[in-house]
Amino acid sequence: MVLQRSLLMLAIGAALTLSGCNKDAPQPAADGQAPAAADATAAAKPQLGSFGFDAAGMDRAVAAGDNFFDFANGEWVKRTEIPADRSNYGSFNVIAEKTLADTRAIMEEAGKASDGEARKIGDYYAAYMDEAGIEARGAAPVQPQLQAIAGIADKQALAKALGGTLRADVDLLNATNFYTPHLFGVWVSVDLMQPDRNAPYLVQGGLGMPDRDFYLQDGRMAELRKVYEGYVAQLLTLSGDTDAAAKAARIVALETRIARAHATQEETNDVQKGANAWKQADLATKAPGMDWAAFLDAAGLSAQQDFIVWQPKAVAGLSRLVASEPLDTWKDYLAFHALDEAAPYLPKAFADAHFAFHGTAMNGTPQQSERWKRAVGQTNDAIGEAVGKIYVQRHFDPATKARADEMARNIIAAFAKRIDALEWMSPETKAHAKAKVAGLKVDMGYPSRWRDYSALDVKRDDALGNAQRASLFEYRRNLAKLGQPVDHSEWAMLPQTINAMNVPLENRLVFPAAILQAPFFDGAADDAINYGAIGAVIGHEISHGFDNAGALFDETGKLHNWWTAEDLKQFNAAGDALAAQFNSYEPFPGVHVNGRLTLGENIADVAGLATAYDAYRLSLQGKQEQTLEGFTPDQRFFLGFAQAWRSKAREQALRNSLLTNVHAPGQFRALTVRNLDAWYPAFEVKDGQKLYLAPEKRVKVW
Repeated sequence: MVLQRSLLMLAIGAALTLSGCNKDAPQPAADGQAPAAADATAAAKPQLGSFGFDAAGMDRAVAAGDNFFDFANGEWVKRTEIPADRSNYGSFNVIAEKTLADTRAIMEEAGKASDGEARKIGDYYAAYMDEAGIEARGAAPVQPQLQAIAGIADKQALAKALGGTLRADVDLLNATNFYTPHLFGVWVSVDLMQPDRNAPYLVQGGLGMPDRDFYLQDGRMAELRKVYEGYVAQLLTLSGDTDAAAKAARIVALETRIARAHATQEETNDVQKGANAWKQADLATKAPGMDWAAFLDAAGLSAQQDFIVWQPKAVAGLSRLVASEPLDTWKDYLAFHALDEAAPYLPKAFADAHFAFHGTAMNGTPQQSERWKRAVGQTNDAIGEAVGKIYVQRHFDPATKARADEMARNIIAAFAKRIDALEWMSPETKAHAKAKVAGLKVDMGYPSRWRDYSALDVKRDDALGNAQRASLFEYRRNLAKLGQPVDHSEWAMLPQTINAMNVPLENRLVFPAAILQAPFFDGAADDAINYGAIGAVIGHEISHGFDNAGALFDETGKLHNWWTAEDLKQFNAAGDALAAQFNSYEPFPGVHVNGRLTLGENIADVAGLATAYDAYRLSLQGKQEQTLEGFTPDQRFFLGFAQAWRSKAREQALRNSLLTNVHAPGQFRALTVRNLDAWYPAFEVKDGQKLYLAPEKRVKVW
């Protein structure tokens, strides 16, 4: 869940950082429940099987102790084809398809509104859907941007142009999103060293491909670089450039130098390495080369004195490149990136070229999504909380919220009991851990305050302009937080997002309405299934506050070491063992999961699953256990967990994920069960089976 702190990097809408207040928004009722959903009816029967589980999706020819993922999901894997417009498919996508349809209906209906936020939703969606109008306008919408780039006369003007591209397009600790195509990205959030204020976090960027490894590795990456250079030339040619091939070579060469300056994924995901407080004056002295005064002025940050520079060596390296690389090369680079960002909103030739590279070449996806699906995603990116407000009214009922809230309380209580039971932890460290659990806040379903979009200008005939104005609107909204009190009601996810989040800087959990659907949560399903699925998700997010990064933050959200040296040694030893366990998983011959890169998510899975199991057992309150269709309660719990991680991925997408994603692939996350003692008797797993771990080898985290 996005995240060093999020469950999975998959959502209907982008994980924007959202806030604001709208007096017309639906608010929680006096009892804290959600507003009644118009289409909410009590489920007569579970959506999967007779008790919320797809037994037909199992492969019973596989022993649970040899491959638990295939045992739970093997037949589903065999019969399921990844849709042509997707690079991967799984449980999240099942919910995503339904939520896409639900939000599409909202957006199409909003187009009939006379004014207000609803009309903005409708106009944004309609502008993207207007293919004929987009074709008729050709490349004209992007020409003013290209002309401005062509007019850059010196390095000071270049610094202004680069500062003007800065956007709030990264989220370091909530959604684990470090990627920006701009030379730098900024995240405005709680200062991890002074949590009573907000600070801008400056992050490396500037690559057209996902990560430095795509530029610096040989083999498959060398082939991708050739395809990328061809794509760069193609977009320049479509824009009318007659020297596209030579410029493309220079642009890729520049990006390769940028890649060499970048920090690695492992370095970037190290919170302690990112906690670098700089004053504005430090930018010029520690990262010379850029005209920082011009950059900050264009970025609207000239008055800001305090920054957190996440990758200081990279920021210094990129600044040097601004000074050392030819001005014309930088202008070509900026022109291409402007075209690359604009391509989805331009005529079909641009959009198809964009997908052919980013979709097919990079991820193996053979077919672009239907235009309405892309329009839904783009509209959610731009004005998503306005859509979410309507989505909650229609599709999130009070009973679902109440039951999910109760489960969260039970699982938090179970986590507190686990802390009490830790034999290796000193009373001093336990006191801090329990204070953190006691102070944990949970936002379920939707934010308590909704964002105000009244200042966003949306035009029904300007798809690219709408996207650019929405991006600038979001950036300025973030800048406005600087110097203001921290808003602890702000959400960094939309209610219609299929995900969940731990906000470590605020000791807060967020569970959007859309993830509270089958197979993660079904009001008519067996409790064991729900605890194994959404319960493990809730436990996962709680545990993120105590993973290898979350454990560095105290109960106030401050980066503060509250561990004794011996306790931290014990904790790190468990983390090392878990990293080694995941390093052993081999999706392709000779290619392994990166146990260190995925450690935070894996710790959250182990601790979250264990906590959800404890909470389920506590919830029984002495009730007689029932076997359903031959499955015991413990079996149903673990199978519910495994089926929640159903997934298939195209080879290119999976290989890319292994390099850049802090989450292990779903088939290996399902194997988390081998660290829980209760799993072994539930499925009669014996020594000699492939997943068997001797008791002393089972990783116990929290």
